[in-house]
This record gives sequence, C-alpha cells and structure tokens, in this order.
Amino acid sequence: MTEPRSDDVASLRRQVLGHVQSLRDAGVEWLSVGAPLTISLPQQTTVAQPAIAAPAAAAPPSAAAPPAESLDARRQALGVLADEVKACTKCAELCSTRTQTVFADGPPGVELCFIGEAPGADEDAQGLPFVGAAGQLLNKIIVACGFKREEVYICNILKCRPPGNRTPLPNEAANCRGFLERQIELVQPKFICALGGCAATNLLQTNSSLGKLRGKFHYWMGIPVMVTYHPAYLLPHRSPEKKKDVWEDMQWLLKQMGRPIPLHT
Repeated sequence: MTEPRSDDVASLRRQVLGHVQSLRDAGVEWLSVGAPLTISLPQQTTVAQPAIAAPAAAAPPSAAAPPAESLDARRQALGVLADEVKACTKCAELCSTRTQTVFADGPPGVELCFIGEAPGADEDAQGLPFVGAAGQLLNKIIVACGFKREEVYICNILKCRPPGNRTPLPNEAANCRGFLERQIELVQPKFICALGGCAATNLLQTNSSLGKLRGKFHYWMGIPVMVTYHPAYLLPHRSPEKKKDVWEDMQWLLKQMGRPIPLHT
C-alpha cells in the first residue's frame, strides 16, 4: 500500500484541528472515544451522497462518519448530556426563570427527528418537549404519518423556556447550539423535520424565510432536513388552514423516506 504523502497528512491534521476548534467554539466540551481507526489515503476518493429526488435541492455537503457507538452507549451519552444541560447557566435570564430544562423526548437511532423552537409553559412544567396544545397537534401529525411518538425524536433549539414564550435571542440559540449538535450526533436520525421559521433558520444558519425554505431538502451534518410550519401556527386562533400545507410537506417527506403514505381524513 502506498504511504500517504506528508502534505496529505498535514492537510488532514489541519482539517481535524479546525473541526475540533469549531466544536469548542460551539460549546462542545468533550467527545466520546471510539475504537482506533486505520486510515488509508488513496489518491482519489469518491464519497457517495444519499440519492434523494427533491426539487431544487442542493447537493449535500460531505459529513464525517457517525461515531461507532452502540445504541446503549449513545443512550447513556445522551443522559450525560442532559445532565450537562440541567447544570447550564450560560443564559442568565433563562436559567433564572426556568422551572427545569427540557432536553428531548425519544430514543437514539430513530428515522425521524423533529426540532422545534423552544419549550413553552407546559413543557417547562413537565420537562418534556411538545406536551401543550401544539404538542397535541404534533402528536396527531406523527400518527397521521404512520409513526408512534416513541418512534421519533423530539427536541428544540433551546432547552429552556424564554420568558413569556418570546422568540429565542441569537445569543441564546448560540449558547445551546453545542448541546443540539452533540444531541443529533448521538441520535443519528436519518431525516430531520424543522418545525417553524425559528427552528429552521437557527438550525440551518440562514436568513431565508420559511416560505423559501419549504419544498426542498437542506442538509445539516449530512442529514436531509425538511422545513414546515410549527404546530402552534396551525392552532385555531392562528392559521389552521395551513394544516393542508403541512400534510403535503409530510407526504413528500414520507415519500423521500421510502415509507407508505397513510390515508388522511
């Protein structure tokens, strides 16, 4: 086997150090240690990306291989991460007004992860995401898609309730981003559904409107991301007529996932 050139090794070292620094800047303080890897550097390597037919979808960026951890190890690591979130005091206002942190609901290794904006009053009281009125509607969406709630992973951009349910501030989302990235790295969902403009723009780090983000796949950490309306926006006192649009989005997502589309009444 041909030994890797010194400039290849130096380039790889720079990429690894740059990635570690970006994780540190995002708030990640530790990484799990996997089994030693034997890496060869052939002269040309072609990385196959997931073939998903989507209108006007950009090619997915290259993503590092997921950590070689068992489901049980990842479940334990998520528990450790949840404890770190409980102890977080980065956002003075949020940690002084919260009842408790709201980490997530669901197991690692699922096909689909829903990401919302932030906990509300009901979530702050119970310590689980999407348990209020919007959560009840999300449950109906999940069932309509042929899933059970325990078969998906649900979390938010923020792990603490903003006072008065206000929109998360940019610095608050930045403080929580390291937790979110590590969370999804451990869950390893095959697809992500971003619920609402706040979740989509913070997750994807974009200024594009929800209207421009809908109808195509985006990619985050190599995972296909679909954007749709937040369930709270569909409630009777807001825009219930948008339920039809959400169902169309979910049908399209199910098709890309290779899952059957249940009859919807």
